[in-house]
Amino acid sequence: MEQNDSSLRFDLDNVSSHFSKANIIISTELVDKTYTEATLAQKNSVRPYGFQTKKDIPIEYIKTNFEHNINNHMQEFLFKYFVLSFLHRELRQNKINVAGEPRLTNIEINPSSDAIFSFDLSLFPKIEFQNWKYYPFKAPKRKNYKDLDRQVEDFMRRERKKMKESPQSSIDIKDWVCFDIWVVDQKKKPTFGNHKENLWVKVGYEEADREFQNLFLGKKPGDQLYASDDCVQEYFGSQIGKNYTFGITIKDFIPHRFFCFENFKRQFRIKTKKEIRTRLIEVFSFRNDLSQRQAMVEEAFKLMLSKYKFDVPNYLVLRQQKNVLESIQKNPDYHVYKTQKDFDDQIEKLARKQIKEIILIDQLAANENMKITHEDIVSYLNLTKRARMKEFIYFKMPETKIDGQETPIASEVIKQQCLREKVLNYIIYQLTR
Repeated sequence: MEQNDSSLRFDLDNVSSHFSKANIIISTELVDKTYTEATLAQKNSVRPYGFQTKKDIPIEYIKTNFEHNINNHMQEFLFKYFVLSFLHRELRQNKINVAGEPRLTNIEINPSSDAIFSFDLSLFPKIEFQNWKYYPFKAPKRKNYKDLDRQVEDFMRRERKKMKESPQSSIDIKDWVCFDIWVVDQKKKPTFGNHKENLWVKVGYEEADREFQNLFLGKKPGDQLYASDDCVQEYFGSQIGKNYTFGITIKDFIPHRFFCFENFKRQFRIKTKKEIRTRLIEVFSFRNDLSQRQAMVEEAFKLMLSKYKFDVPNYLVLRQQKNVLESIQKNPDYHVYKTQKDFDDQIEKLARKQIKEIILIDQLAANENMKITHEDIVSYLNLTKRARMKEFIYFKMPETKIDGQETPIASEVIKQQCLREKVLNYIIYQLTR
């Protein structure tokens, strides 16, 4: 299978029913332009002995003596600027039943040649879904404390009051910002043709987030700017000092000041205030430290996996165990958990459960021909504004902070988790209506 774009190609080689190799091929033209930019970046970041000024350094000297630095930078830049989003988009559009994440195995980059990024894909046999919408499902009941109703009413009243008292037309601290970004030359002309990356970033409030604050605070959708700040340089590459100038167009933003009930209604297919209240109760009603919402998700998966039984290879479980451990290690109580005798068994059990859920949800997304839109992302990120509302999120979004600083994340990466969340909501909607 080969998907052609004028400068990017997706090639898939099905080795077996459980394994494929995918290549993302970047045209020679883009490779040579990147090589030129990387060489200039290296020239501007060094001061070798014997040259009075940077202008005196011959390009051939840079190419010969800093080949390793240039190659490392090109790998990083090409991956972030071209490969990452394209790979996710192609896998989703071609409905390839990938189990787990693609694994980058090899990179071939040479001047005056196409660049090739190779990935291994673990595949899983197609699940034949039939009549799943009609399975009998008994949703967990809410707690009947009247205090819960009061808490929900207070939450709704408080958030609506914030929206009325502080309507927001420009970007502020803690807002999510969606923007297109592209490399430009000294004349502000696009270096790589029409190619742009679409990213999201949360404007943090820490000192480390000052550069993104300076870029975006007070701006509005439609505003265009040019930037060479470290915060955007470092997203695309940390190997060589800053050299690129980027064009940026702000596409959208999500205010943090208030929780948007219109986005909430769209995400959960609800129309009335009573339905909003009933849905919100799900994350205010807890039993044994588990919210009604999370209990409902667990029961939905339990039902679906009882109807569609399958085993997963041990290597998939081992990879998921690594992800689980990385997540748990961030918990302050990690060392307490680790002292438990059955710690390893519990990690293995959780990893096996999670990988089964991911396989099921991804295949159902393809089976139902589910699509993901910008509005879906907005509704998903709306839930991240308030700690209690995060209870509605089951498939957590990838970490956006690095060393305490908010960093951009590609829209195509967010779409993967957002699509899983959309399918999960669709399952619960069908089983409970």
